[in-house]
Amino acid sequence: MADPKGFLNHGREVARTRPVQERVRDWNEVYVPGSLLPIIPTQASRCMDCGIPFCHNGCPLGNLIPEWNDFAYREDWSAASERLHATNNFPEFTGRLCPAPCESACVLGINQPAVTIKNVEVSIIDKAWDSGDVAPQAPERLSGKTVAVIGSGPAGLAAAQQLTRAGHTVAVYERADRVGGLLRYGIPEFKMEKRHINRRIEQMRAEGTRFRTGIEIGRDLKATDLRKRYDAVVIAAGATVSRDLPVPGRELNGIHFAMEYLPLANKVQEGDFVAPPITAEGKHVVVIGGGDTGADCVGTAHRQGAASVTQLEIMPQPGEDRAPHQPWPTFPMLYKVTSAHEEGGERVYAVSTTHFEGDEDGNVQWLHLGEVEFIDGKLTPKPGTERKIPAQLVTLAMGFTGTDQENGLVSQFALDLDERGNIARDRDYATNVPGVFVAGDAGRGQSLIVWAIAEGRSAARGVDRFLTGVSELPAPVRPTDRSLMV
Repeated sequence: MADPKGFLNHGREVARTRPVQERVRDWNEVYVPGSLLPIIPTQASRCMDCGIPFCHNGCPLGNLIPEWNDFAYREDWSAASERLHATNNFPEFTGRLCPAPCESACVLGINQPAVTIKNVEVSIIDKAWDSGDVAPQAPERLSGKTVAVIGSGPAGLAAAQQLTRAGHTVAVYERADRVGGLLRYGIPEFKMEKRHINRRIEQMRAEGTRFRTGIEIGRDLKATDLRKRYDAVVIAAGATVSRDLPVPGRELNGIHFAMEYLPLANKVQEGDFVAPPITAEGKHVVVIGGGDTGADCVGTAHRQGAASVTQLEIMPQPGEDRAPHQPWPTFPMLYKVTSAHEEGGERVYAVSTTHFEGDEDGNVQWLHLGEVEFIDGKLTPKPGTERKIPAQLVTLAMGFTGTDQENGLVSQFALDLDERGNIARDRDYATNVPGVFVAGDAGRGQSLIVWAIAEGRSAARGVDRFLTGVSELPAPVRPTDRSLMV
């Protein structure tokens, strides 16, 4: 145990963000550089080293949180990094992007502010990179087996790294022009600078993983041909079909899916554009969807110089405390103020869009909405609450409905789907097609980055066993482990 009285002597202290007026003028990460590490040993000392560490179950990766908290308290950063990497291939991703269900399951959180697990995690890995403790881990010998991984998001990268380290020859196919999937083009630079992806990719290349960008399986290369080339295939293509809003006026110019809008802003930071083809500059922006993707759109619009930003959510505003039906240690739905919300804009809850109104040139100008409420469990419009708000750019950030089936990937492999439209798999993440496995959102449905990495690691074990008959890779997280899932 780090400090038996740590949780009694010290309060929760989190990473400091840069002033709003400063950070909205650039695309760098919002936190004050170097401000976190000095407070981490004290924050790690608040870990109680519980007899039953519920944070383990709260984390889909099963991170060894009390162990690396103890090492962080003692400032043994090398040992902390080793324990961190024992269960997580990419802690610099989760330490920045994960909503931290582990903190919701922290025992201290029953009656005090939880341990800042996420801040400790990102501090350990950043220190490890700075100290040279993160090095390529090339396999001692090759198996002679080949694996293709479709998709280079967190699930695909985790599966590829595990399989490469197991000695297999792995090629990752990515339809975009750069590796990273949603990490590259869905997450704004101010939430995670892409240098973190780049150095992981270089580590994986040094270990032997190969990357093939600009190739979409099903269109540019037939799935059946890919299966013939490789001994096994892992599908980690994500749940990329955005949920649409079929209301009158949807066809007007200026209404875009979030995943049409956000990647263009990231491409500017990559140097592909001087200015994004879709921009919020000088416009009244409306973001439909109250989740993290919606918040990403809000922060991006602020940096592009929007005249105003309004975020709409159909559900009622969550409370600041746990609801009775969301007891500890489950992940509660709480009112959350992200860094993007700190930067301005208006959040409107319990409203539904009825239609859009445009000008004579076909450009959206107004969004019509009305308030809604739950009556007998059904979402019902409230009469007399209809109004309109200015909207010259609208982004739809209402989540995703499943894997793209129009590119031929599913049909060419002849894959079975489950009742939710995701690719069906068994306990070893194997599909109905021998040698074809699925991991992450493609099989699970839209979920968290920690689940993607956990499933990538678990699918790798299934592939390894398929190829060799036995696997020494870590035991998998089962797809039915949903008790603390969000």
